[in-house]
Amino acid sequence: MTDGDLDLFLSLVERHYRYLYNLALRMTGNEQDAKDVVQESLLNAYLGLERFDGRADLRTWLNRILVNCALDHLRGLRRRPDVSNPRPLSDVIDTAVSTAADPERLAAGADSRRQIEAVMAAMSPLERVTFALRHFEGCSIREIAQIVGIGDNATKQHIFRAVRKIRLALEPHWRAR
Repeated sequence: MTDGDLDLFLSLVERHYRYLYNLALRMTGNEQDAKDVVQESLLNAYLGLERFDGRADLRTWLNRILVNCALDHLRGLRRRPDVSNPRPLSDVIDTAVSTAADPERLAAGADSRRQIEAVMAAMSPLERVTFALRHFEGCSIREIAQIVGIGDNATKQHIFRAVRKIRLALEPHWRAR
């Protein structure tokens, strides 16, 4: 790699870091884990830059690397039960909380957020990643399948299971209204 390649790569990092960090935060639910995943994925992208052939969009290529790093990280956390629970996703999950300062709505929104965070923390890595890509990033099923490296039907199954888990967790809350 030349100095020009490094300069180009650093400009790419500057342009895509915030997006990659937000995506990693949605997948990991923890700020430090998200930073670690982004750092690892950018290092992998830098080391594999000569393998990027330009057929795919650069963001898609970076997404794929980030998702693989996030999946590895999440799987590693599942194997280490001594790791503390991730910090709340309250920074990235929009709930039904109104902009008005209605205390009941604020309390209900905070309760829903905690329930969603708990459910997402208990999801399998693939459920969590596919759900985040679909519902936070707006990716299509085909895009998610390509990024994660699984088939379209498997992608749909993981998203379906994730949504079902969230619905089941929130159903008692909705009935109480």
